[in-house]
Amino acid sequence: MLTAISGGIGCGKTIVSRIVMTMGYPVYDCDSRATEIMNTDPEIKRSIAADIHPDCVRADGMIDRKRLSEIVFSDYEALQRLNAIVHGAVRKDLASWYGEQGDVCAFVETAILYQSGIDRMVDEVWEIDAPLDLRVERVMTRNGFSREHVLARISSQESFEVQERHSNVRIISNDSISPLLPQIERALNV
Repeated sequence: MLTAISGGIGCGKTIVSRIVMTMGYPVYDCDSRATEIMNTDPEIKRSIAADIHPDCVRADGMIDRKRLSEIVFSDYEALQRLNAIVHGAVRKDLASWYGEQGDVCAFVETAILYQSGIDRMVDEVWEIDAPLDLRVERVMTRNGFSREHVLARISSQESFEVQERHSNVRIISNDSISPLLPQIERALNV
């Protein structure tokens, strides 16, 4: 069974993923794998330079994530072009990784479940939820971004209109009040 751990920036997907990993379950992290794929696949780098902006690929051949983020989180069309470039490669990589896991419960952490098409690959979705102000504060503290920058990222992620939500969704509250572990244990039926 493959379960998505999903939610917007600052909601707490990573902490839930870490708890699940500590419990012994494998977790595929879409962000880190997408970064690795983008930095190692020459065709993806060429597409990013051509379709987003040449400054997004540094002279050493690595993706300039700061510059790329500045562009795509202020230009919805650029974000759509980036998603089109990267999502197919990530889905293919996820399918390969999941095939290697054998017959175990596995997880995939993703901020953009529906935009990426990963919703069609999973059996269940754990939607991590947190109040907006808390999410903004977490990201400002963690990344040193301004409030406006964080709100722009959140707006960009949430601008996508989901046509059909996954049929098997559990909400996990990461509001700094409700303990996470009991919610995760209930979701796992432990």
